[in-house]
Amino acid sequence: MILVGAILLAVFVLEPPFGVLVVALGALVEVGETLFWVWLSRRRRVQVGAETLIGASATVVRDCRPLGLVRLRGELWQARCAAGAGKGETVRVAGREGLTLLVEPE
Repeated sequence: MILVGAILLAVFVLEPPFGVLVVALGALVEVGETLFWVWLSRRRRVQVGAETLIGASATVVRDCRPLGLVRLRGELWQARCAAGAGKGETVRVAGREGLTLLVEPE
């Protein structure tokens, strides 16, 4: 948007030597902004997969004594809790076995 504004300013308002400088400055700002956002987006690696669930908090939907269901990030998962957890309690994911989460009370 800065480049478009600079071009409009150069065409309709400024005299020829200053218009070129404003367009060049606008282009430089646009390139700098693009490089900044690319750098910012690459700072952190993308986290995907079942491994990202470990350590997350979940809410028990069906009693886990020892098997039950938990809601984690809007999804229902089968869960196993050796210590037992009642409906509505918050548990932490300690691991997984296939599609079953191993959870423990917080």
